Amino acid sequence: MTPDIRVRFGNRLRQLRHRQGWTQEELADVLGLDRSYIAEIELGKRNVCLKNIEVIAKGFKVSMGQLFSRL
Repeated sequence: MTPDIRVRFGNRLRQLRHRQGWTQEELADVLGLDRSYIAEIELGKRNVCLKNIEVIAKGFKVSMGQLFSRL
């Protein structure tokens, strides 16, 4: 069975963060979001709103389509 979309998105976020060599704290600073919010997204505990998905994509300098690729 395929994991929940929130878990898959969290894994994708963690993957992109690791590629940048950022900690959750550093990513939170780049995005202007709280570190605990980032942690909850990565754990699949948050249902991320569209506005924050856009913020995340811009923070990684990728399109929203690229952000969702490989989910």
